Amino acid sequence: MDSDGTQDARGTHARPVPRPAGPADAAAAPPRPTRAPGVPPLPDGSAFLTWLRAPRPEAAPGVWRFGYRPRPEQEPERIPARQLLSGAVIAFLVGWLVWSLLWNGYLGGWWVLPLELFTPDSWRHSDDPVGNAFLWYGYYTLIALAIMIVVGRLGRWGEVWRRYGLPAWHRAAPVHERPPAPEEDPAQWNHLRAAGAADAADRLAAEAGRGLMRDVDHARIARAWQGVRSGRHSLATFTAAVLEDGAAACLHPSGERDLPGRLARHDLVTGQVRLGETADDPRNPYAYRRTGLALGPDLLGTSLLAVGPAGSGKTGSVVWPLAESLCLHALAGRAAVVVVGAAGAGLGPVDAYDVVVRIGNPESVYDLDLYGGTTDPDEAAAVLAEALAGDLADPHPGGDSRRSTTVLAQLLGPYRAVHGRFPSVPELRQLLDGTPGPLGALRKALEDAGQESLLRELDARERQMGHPGDIGSVLADRVALLDRPAFAGFFDTSGQSRPFSLRALDHPVRVRVDLPARGHADASRILARLVLAQFTASVAVREDRSLFACLVLDDATGLITPEAVRGVQRLRSGNAGAVLTLRTLDDVPRPLRGPLLGSVGCRMALSGLTPWDGQDFAEVWGKEWIEARDVTDRQIIAETPAGKAVHMLRRVITGHAPTARAVTVRQVERERWSASELAHGVPPGHAVLSLTNVRGEHAPPLLVDLRG
Repeated sequence: MDSDGTQDARGTHARPVPRPAGPADAAAAPPRPTRAPGVPPLPDGSAFLTWLRAPRPEAAPGVWRFGYRPRPEQEPERIPARQLLSGAVIAFLVGWLVWSLLWNGYLGGWWVLPLELFTPDSWRHSDDPVGNAFLWYGYYTLIALAIMIVVGRLGRWGEVWRRYGLPAWHRAAPVHERPPAPEEDPAQWNHLRAAGAADAADRLAAEAGRGLMRDVDHARIARAWQGVRSGRHSLATFTAAVLEDGAAACLHPSGERDLPGRLARHDLVTGQVRLGETADDPRNPYAYRRTGLALGPDLLGTSLLAVGPAGSGKTGSVVWPLAESLCLHALAGRAAVVVVGAAGAGLGPVDAYDVVVRIGNPESVYDLDLYGGTTDPDEAAAVLAEALAGDLADPHPGGDSRRSTTVLAQLLGPYRAVHGRFPSVPELRQLLDGTPGPLGALRKALEDAGQESLLRELDARERQMGHPGDIGSVLADRVALLDRPAFAGFFDTSGQSRPFSLRALDHPVRVRVDLPARGHADASRILARLVLAQFTASVAVREDRSLFACLVLDDATGLITPEAVRGVQRLRSGNAGAVLTLRTLDDVPRPLRGPLLGSVGCRMALSGLTPWDGQDFAEVWGKEWIEARDVTDRQIIAETPAGKAVHMLRRVITGHAPTARAVTVRQVERERWSASELAHGVPPGHAVLSLTNVRGEHAPPLLVDLRG
């Protein structure tokens, strides 16, 4: 024990007698630790700086730009290796033979005539052996070089050198990029320095060099700087935040700087996520072959439709990587994403989202706002009518659900005027069923409040209830699918729960909605249509459209209605997009298939497609002009005895009659991908994908390996 009653930390061993510390002890003392025990050392910033400085040249839509090296538009003529090498060897032998014949005098002495004509006799017949040797052997060397140049061009020695010589080794060796000049280095944040924020640029450059910055941090700070340039934020506020927090400045409201894990490869400088690699197939343009295939907000802004049977890779190869990319964009302040799918569909971990709505799960923290957060009864009626009866409307492009909207508006308006809120699911069901008690109470409250216009709405609803074709009973049956014990704690309108509204898409929020597909398939389709209708209505009224909004629907079966097609068509103008997947186009009414394929800019046909689905894709992808070669073999008939003998000998040796080949080249118009090729020519794990970005640039249908 010490004198103050505490035990020494070294145990019960005897303490040595303390002595004054001298200069020798100060020199022998260990240095102060730079980090707490057990904490791994901080990484350097070399990996991040290498990623940031990697070349990203401009490329065609869909090309993975990170480290991309542009290829020519047309495929260069490539001679087979065997033919190239044999031709080079034969050319060398021919040159050797010509030189040997000249050197040994078999071709005469004419080849030295130029030397005799253009040089004085005193040079050729001088007594200086060195001068004579220099003159004559120099001329021999010149003739040999001329022969070598001629046979080298004939034998394509240059192509042999480029394919198998040092240039090929240099291409195979890793390329070590030189550090860019300071004025061109993206890690120096020169655009901040030019605007007067040199202190903030120095802080960011220092943290990048020390390994404290990530790709999400770089994208988030770049997004905040765009806000400064556009006038939404002040330069002083931005600079103060960077000087205080460094790479952690301008954080997402969740406080997260990255996702718990990543499945795909992402490049947040270009905003792309890599889905696979284009196949080395003749049907792909040469500039696209063996290049990475990636999507970003510029392509998703035109929406994506992926069609393929179960097990073809729609969720794992397309939906999950895209949802992951959009969540990263949300953390960077660039996007808002809503992912809708069945519970357990594999849409990423729960920690990757800010809001997770588990409909039908009592443990769900968040609820879903049935009316989309609006206070306008007409708007709420339109969205709810699309969810409840949108699939019952006329499937032709001109069809709509105005009757359902009118019925709901006749009830929602009076109810909100009386109660200050919209009805809950059980209350709405009673009103649609025409239950006397709730309707009578609503009428009395309107009479007491003197709401004559709303009373007329309620009177009209009561008169229509007696008609045989009243849509109210159908709506009541659809609402009954949501009025189940499993959903008793959901869709609350009294303010006692935490409902999520898609009005929050003005902020970079990450939302996942888990639908109760098991045992409640019809209710799941209603809820999915509700989310789609609320999404298309919300993005149209956003104030900040610089934030990209995207809805990802893992299964759009039963969701494609005339109003949904019109809503998807309007997303592009609101800086928004949708990702829809289908098992087959048979899940879409026949009159809506063409408008649906025409309303999306990116179309994907996965392996295992049926021929009738392939026919719809073949029609929308159209035709192209190609060069067709027709080869005709015509038998040669010999007229002389010698010719007949030669033909007979050739037939004995080859087993075929002598023929002459005629080749006809013509331009024909053929389908880019036929229905049969889409059904039977797409290998497993592959897909055929056409792309259109928001600027109108197109990429033809590409065969893509989603496993690459």
